[in-house]
Amino acid sequence: MDSMHDLGGKQGFGTIEFPARPHDETWEPLARALSAIAVKSHIYNMDEYRHAIERMAPIHYMAAPYYERVLTAAATLCVEKGIVTREELEALVDGAYPLALPIGPGRMASPPKSFEIGETVRVKYEFVPGHHRMPGYIRGKTGVVVGITPPYPFPDASAHNMQATMEPTYDVRFRSMELWPDACDEAFNHVGVFQSYLEKVTA
Repeated sequence: MDSMHDLGGKQGFGTIEFPARPHDETWEPLARALSAIAVKSHIYNMDEYRHAIERMAPIHYMAAPYYERVLTAAATLCVEKGIVTREELEALVDGAYPLALPIGPGRMASPPKSFEIGETVRVKYEFVPGHHRMPGYIRGKTGVVVGITPPYPFPDASAHNMQATMEPTYDVRFRSMELWPDACDEAFNHVGVFQSYLEKVTA
């Protein structure tokens, strides 16, 4: 899903300011604890959590501090899964309670096609309406497989509460000039890319 949440590779946001303390408000650790308990209790998984943040209205996402995004995701998923109602939340805060936008369709993994270390691969140039873990700046780009991880649930399905198949991610090494031509120094960038996002490069 291409949303305000996918900021990787974008420029022009200025210097990142770090707070003097990790938590400026007492509610922030509680929001993090609520989300952690929900994941541990299998109320929702991490992909569903990430997608709930992606689904925040762009103006809300950009204005919200980190832990407000955590709380919005947790509240949205608890409403969607019938743990609490929006009306109950609004009664607690005595007003409107902004939640993430409705969830869209997910998708299953592509037919298995493994890759080998040292193999040149291309990230598929595709756009999907639901959740994915493909950074926009590598879409359509070519790199070399330099590592393979143990399999994880395919996020495009997992985020939508679908039966997700397990597949590995590949540590793909990209030349920075391949990713940002004429806009960077020469370097290598490594990205963990799910198997279904990759295709073989034929000579």
